[in-house]
Amino acid sequence: MHPFLHLAVSPLCADAYVLLAEEEARSAEEALDLYRKGVEAGELALGPEGFEEFAEHFWGFHETRPYMRARAGLAAALRATGDLDAALGHYQAMLALNPNDNQGIRYVLAACFLERGDIKALKKLLTQYEDDGSALWLYTRALVAFRENGPDDPGAQELAKEAWEANQHVPAILSGAKRPKPSVDDYITLGGEDEAGHYAEESGPAWRNTPGAIEWLIRITAGMVPKRRGHP
Repeated sequence: MHPFLHLAVSPLCADAYVLLAEEEARSAEEALDLYRKGVEAGELALGPEGFEEFAEHFWGFHETRPYMRARAGLAAALRATGDLDAALGHYQAMLALNPNDNQGIRYVLAACFLERGDIKALKKLLTQYEDDGSALWLYTRALVAFRENGPDDPGAQELAKEAWEANQHVPAILSGAKRPKPSVDDYITLGGEDEAGHYAEESGPAWRNTPGAIEWLIRITAGMVPKRRGHP
């Protein structure tokens, strides 16, 4: 069913606005307007009682997902059009609604904090999800440690090595020695070149704007070999 037909049946169908923004919008501004309408529709569909009932457990309930998809789209559209402050507000609000973060909002938020240079807020976010062992998280932790403590800091070096173990392709892509490989189905492969490309797209500018950081990362991880895994 076409999104317009969904809206004809139910004007509060947030997902229909998301589809229109993704497939029909002819400009960034038009997409932004459609995402805003999707968020408004999702808010009305849930009502105040929904926000109270599902608080801190959004996405865990199917009723909340259209709203969360629309709000993620709105935040991304705001960032794309240069309104980083507004995007940050939405991302932070989404994490408050769903601290479990099934959508991976924390990774985009971390990149936004890096882009803004708000290291204090970034460190707070990194601490909030300190058990995250993904490459996306570990490389950012390594960069922050490098910025704060310098290239000789053992903690920063260990984080760089842990990040490399999670994804070996990031240093080469950050340095330009390897071209990023895009995802083919909107999903990223843990440890894959598409994950590394995604990280470089989001957080690469912060690495390149930190003097010596990429060279340090390459030096620290040079010669490393993947840990041997046991037999199945």
